[in-house]
Amino acid sequence: MPDEDTGGEAPTTAAKRLPRKVYERELRRLQIELVRLQEWVRAEGARLVVIFEGRDAAGKGGTIKRVSENLNPRVARIAALPAPNDRQRSQWYFQRYVEHLPAAGEIVLFDRSWYNRAGVERVMGFCTPDQYRIFLRQCPIFERLLTEDGILLRKYWFSVSDTEQQRRFADRLTDPMRRWKLSPMDLESITRWEDYSRAKDEMFVHTDIPDAPWYVVESDDKRRARINMIAHLLSTVPYHAVREPQIELPPRPAARGYQRPPRSEQTYVPDHAATLTDVTDPADRPGG
Repeated sequence: MPDEDTGGEAPTTAAKRLPRKVYERELRRLQIELVRLQEWVRAEGARLVVIFEGRDAAGKGGTIKRVSENLNPRVARIAALPAPNDRQRSQWYFQRYVEHLPAAGEIVLFDRSWYNRAGVERVMGFCTPDQYRIFLRQCPIFERLLTEDGILLRKYWFSVSDTEQQRRFADRLTDPMRRWKLSPMDLESITRWEDYSRAKDEMFVHTDIPDAPWYVVESDDKRRARINMIAHLLSTVPYHAVREPQIELPPRPAARGYQRPPRSEQTYVPDHAATLTDVTDPADRPGG
């Protein structure tokens, strides 16, 4: 795939798409490892921050979902901050992100992060040139402070070609369950492709530092992107399996005369499932 910033046509990824069965098998294995990572974080009192950045429709949200869907929400949480209010705009830029950083035994997944200033704010003119220059100067210092204090910081940039991004936008336009993902800002990004490319390049020059390097995930194939990102994250954290406590289900006690109230005294959800056509799903058949 050519560099995302060339603006050229990317070769089709259909032939290289990871087969579904291979993807699902490996995803399950990796998600089991993510649970082990979570238990290590909790047992060791570690603090893990994972930043997901990239262009609109690059596959960040789907990857975050696969990372988090089997984790304990009390341990691993997603931080997706809305636009700042007037009070937050008057604060030090990094201030509202600091309050979302993890305490001991926690994982935070940033669905976009302080890098908004180097991307959408820079391109769309939502910050001043001085604010942008201050960010580029302060960001490496801020991230060194985090890592020096022991926070495990991982930064992933999801790289998608212009052709694939356009296809995903078109799919969202006709999908009633994903149309909400198309915002005016997304549409604006189509006409500002090169502006975002230049902003990303400059951001990397200033913030791809040894203490907190950027890792680029090629994401024209969403399945490959998810597998590659999760596998890489696991490889960069020195976790190990934590001994699990022995758990035994207690015996159910004998009945002591309890009687359930009559069904007529409670309001039940209507049985909508009973109205559906009885067509056997192949997956429900023996051996299916």
